Amino acid sequence: MKALYTTEYNFPGQTKVYHGKVRDVYTIGQGLIVMVASDRISAFDAILDKGIPFKGQVLNQLASKFLDLTSDIVPNWKLAAPDPNVTIGHACEPFRVEMVIRGYLTGHAWRVYKSGERVICGITMPDGLKEHDKFPEPIITPATKADEGHDEDISREEIIAQGIIAEDLYVQMEAYTRALFQRGTEIAAENDLILVDTKYEFGMKGDQVLLIDEIHTPDSSRYFYADGYEERQAQGRQQKQLSKEFVREWLMSHNFMGREGDIQPKMTEEFIHKVSQRYVELYEKVIGVNFEPAPQEFLNQRVHENVVSWMESNL
Repeated sequence: MKALYTTEYNFPGQTKVYHGKVRDVYTIGQGLIVMVASDRISAFDAILDKGIPFKGQVLNQLASKFLDLTSDIVPNWKLAAPDPNVTIGHACEPFRVEMVIRGYLTGHAWRVYKSGERVICGITMPDGLKEHDKFPEPIITPATKADEGHDEDISREEIIAQGIIAEDLYVQMEAYTRALFQRGTEIAAENDLILVDTKYEFGMKGDQVLLIDEIHTPDSSRYFYADGYEERQAQGRQQKQLSKEFVREWLMSHNFMGREGDIQPKMTEEFIHKVSQRYVELYEKVIGVNFEPAPQEFLNQRVHENVVSWMESNL
């Protein structure tokens, strides 16, 4: 199976390109961006050595679907998805903060809690919880968005005090975050899943706040299977989850957490196939339909042709 690991396009009217950890963003003129979801995979802020077949298609199609399903809550940047790996939309000025929201004591929050800390991003977590327990209500734990290196936890108070985001805009983003998480939770429950935690990113277009980037994908979200959740918690067993956490766990088992001096392990073909299957499984569980893999033989050519065709018809 082939994977879309790198892209080097030159679209009509292109003014700049940004290669992210997973997505490559091409700016067209002053007002549009072409976001290409590659098959790269990252963890602990490191890009792993090989691509995961169909991962980009899964991410793009899930995000596109959820942008449509939440457009009544908050306006978003999407205009079209002309290729399985591509979304085209409005260029926005992004806020330098990710709005992370957590419904359960899992992942980073659990690692903080297990160390003995009870405060994360200025929010006090209750005593007496165990891993994967549900919080009394979802907590928002923002993170500064770094161009390089690790994102850092930050509190609501610090964001406002440092002038990173004006208070009125931050309050609006908090409200959007809670409403989006509630909608995502409801959609997940319809498919026997629990939306555990996720992150949202916002940007400004003129004087309007827009939801940007991806939402509710396995790269930005964690899902548990609802069936058996209570039983597994009662027995102290690990939850069955659909997320990228198992990739992080695999890396940690090879002594890699993105720390200085850590040596990144090489992914085997067997592990790559397993990761690809997990992404497809999550797509089918969350959307409730069978995954239809796009043609892979001429991946870069397919993407380029579909984007140019859309531009010729719409610009």
